[in-house]
Amino acid sequence: MESQKNNNWKNKIHEVIYEADTPSGKLFDILLLVFIIFSIVLVMLESIVSIDREYHDLLYIGEWVVTILFSIEYILRIISVKKPLKYVTSFFGIIDLLSTIPMYLSFAFVGSQALVTLRALRLLRVFRILKLARYLGASNHLRASLVASRVKILVFLFAVVITSVIFGTIMYLVEGEANGFDNIPKSVYWCIVTLTTVGFGDIAPQTALGQLITSFIMILGYGIIAVPTGIVSAEYVRAGKKSDEENEALIANNNQQQKAPTKDLIVHLNSQHCSNCHVSNHRDNADFCYNCGNQLHP
Repeated sequence: MESQKNNNWKNKIHEVIYEADTPSGKLFDILLLVFIIFSIVLVMLESIVSIDREYHDLLYIGEWVVTILFSIEYILRIISVKKPLKYVTSFFGIIDLLSTIPMYLSFAFVGSQALVTLRALRLLRVFRILKLARYLGASNHLRASLVASRVKILVFLFAVVITSVIFGTIMYLVEGEANGFDNIPKSVYWCIVTLTTVGFGDIAPQTALGQLITSFIMILGYGIIAVPTGIVSAEYVRAGKKSDEENEALIANNNQQQKAPTKDLIVHLNSQHCSNCHVSNHRDNADFCYNCGNQLHP
């Protein structure tokens, strides 16, 4: 009986903290986002000297209040799941921890409380609250495109580094220390910021030959910016076509086997969170987790 009572209150906490489909869960998530934004604003205001000088104590107390609330929330998240270690080592588990500890670290490392701006990453939960997860297929395509084009991009970046070293050395030889190019590393750095169209600012070529080379480097920079964009765009289009083909094949296969209309294949997902393996986006009215088989509504 005691064990059942413990499970009941843990299940209730889990429903409030992890679910966004229930009124209490949605209210909790909205309040959480408000506190996250509030804490970030506090840190920003504290960085303004004039405001911090006048309201330092108030800002400091506010940060500690939010930190304590987040600490309690983090502990409740751990005790309300069946596998705490899996949550602690998950993406959101690590983010929750990093957003909680900066104020505690400030006792040992002065200024570390500014790291509470990492709490902005917790705003990613807005996708779950607004039920936008089902529309994130485009982000999956982008991730797949970046992975597929990583070799091409690495080769391209390697070529850019070599180009920067060569032109940086040439500019060191052409301009020399008299014109601010004191050494090769500094000249290479100048070449990189010029090639990326950022601009060094502190030094500029003075000789006609140096200015001619610089003009070529800047024009080359515009072309370099377009290359990785083209690589990723091509892979993105390819990933989109592949996904469309797979969906069409799935629809055709289901229509042949079940004689079901296309509209019946639309799957509605919710933010139901499994307390065992921590996956979400289950189908509406699902009773068991699609990943581990754990009962979703104990």
